[in-house]
Amino acid sequence: MDKVVVESSYSGQKIPEDEKIDKDWIVNLMEDLKKEKFLHKKYLLHIMSTIKDYYEEQESLIDIDIPDDQEFNVCGDVHGQYYDVLNIFKINGLPSETNPYLFNGDFVDRGSFSVEIMITFLCWKYLYPNHFHLARGNHETKNLNKLYG
Repeated sequence: MDKVVVESSYSGQKIPEDEKIDKDWIVNLMEDLKKEKFLHKKYLLHIMSTIKDYYEEQESLIDIDIPDDQEFNVCGDVHGQYYDVLNIFKINGLPSETNPYLFNGDFVDRGSFSVEIMITFLCWKYLYPNHFHLARGNHETKNLNKLYG
């Protein structure tokens, strides 16, 4: 990743030198993606690498503890509809340690913004690994991705 050069014309979000992203960074990224800007591949590779390392250490099936006094947001099939995801966050609040989420698969296809959804979801997972959960659906398989693109 160090060899990937960020062009001087790039004006989007940049991963800080300490490689830590925070809530404000993700909110700004979401605004950029809403305006159909992109995240530079150097920063996307960093996030994907970090998340890959995290998932490789996890069991494929996990238990999620939900305190009795805490709300827990469970969302289904967004199918590439990025603006629907933004609306979910607007209505229910942004993910946090006190506002956890579980997205039950089918994040991609059909809609035009599957990549933006996955970038956003991976960033929230990066920031809140124990409070933002992604369950793979049938649309997160090689076969359906070949079919739908």
